[in-house]
Amino acid sequence: DHEGIKNENIYNGADDNASGIGALLAFADYLQKNTPQYSIILAAFDAEELGLEGAKYFISNAIVPLERIKLNINMDMISRNAKNQLYVAGTVYNDYLKSVISNFLTPTKPQLLMGHDGKDGLQNWTHTGDHSPFHLKNIPFLYFGVEDHKDYHKPTDDFENINPEFYKSAVQTILNVFSHMDKLNL
Repeated sequence: DHEGIKNENIYNGADDNASGIGALLAFADYLQKNTPQYSIILAAFDAEELGLEGAKYFISNAIVPLERIKLNINMDMISRNAKNQLYVAGTVYNDYLKSVISNFLTPTKPQLLMGHDGKDGLQNWTHTGDHSPFHLKNIPFLYFGVEDHKDYHKPTDDFENINPEFYKSAVQTILNVFSHMDKLNL
């Protein structure tokens, strides 16, 4: 689910988005040890770079009625950021999510920030990832990601360039948000 091969260059996509898949596996491990209150669907969508095709297909062929999907959590590009900042987009569309996430905003590493929703002067991520088809069906979303870096969509987006400490902390932060939200009445 990345750029593939272009002009004989391999685009491995370590951050975009092998990091999200690694986090999804961490979620699977967490859920195996911690029974959630709600049913959870772990999904890895293909063809995001080709127009969100995998997520669109899921929405059009959902395995559960869409009204039963209470929240979409998307993790895309979460393994490196020079400023130790992890953004969460989607809260501007849902006051409840905004109030929940505001409890997690902290100056610690990684610094979790709300933004990139099209209302703050930053690049608008609302329709740039697999959460977009959910948003278009009025399903609340939280999109966790980092701002673009010098290896974004380049063949240099390799494993050697991720920041393991930032990545582990980012995944733990997202798991903490998930764990807290699972205890709430959505």
